[in-house]
Amino acid sequence: MKLEDAKIKYIQTWGSLATSWGINKTMAQVHALLLATNKALSADEIMEALKISRGNVNMNVRALIDWGIVRKEFVAGERKEFFVADKDIWELFKQVTKERKKREIEPVLKVLEELQNDVSEDSEDAEVFRKLMKDILSVTGMFNGLLEKAIKADEHWLLSNFTKLIKK
Repeated sequence: MKLEDAKIKYIQTWGSLATSWGINKTMAQVHALLLATNKALSADEIMEALKISRGNVNMNVRALIDWGIVRKEFVAGERKEFFVADKDIWELFKQVTKERKKREIEPVLKVLEELQNDVSEDSEDAEVFRKLMKDILSVTGMFNGLLEKAIKADEHWLLSNFTKLIKK
């Protein structure tokens, strides 16, 4: 398979896979293109490679910058903005985990805490509901703690602990 064909297949697959994780397909494709490219790309180059509009490029590049996984890069002699993705996959994993934790897990934890504490009714149904919220909060809190450890850890720590879990 030629390199260009392999890159196209990778970009398409990454985009499709990302939708399973709740990530915008085009955003994932832009990121995959930047990861698989050896140089910084302009919005025009991204548009041409992915056959998407300038607005779509700008919106998705800004989102990737907000996530902290793409950055602008200065190219001498050019007035255009150029973009590049960090190629360190472990750092990418940690940054995406950190963003998803902040955007998805932490708001759920906050709501679960409120629901557990704010039901003032004294009934058997209310007690069952409070216990359910407490149990869900406990599991979600443990998951949040694991994500926090993964964010702070190096890749060898995660791999060794994951291996220990599988062996048990």
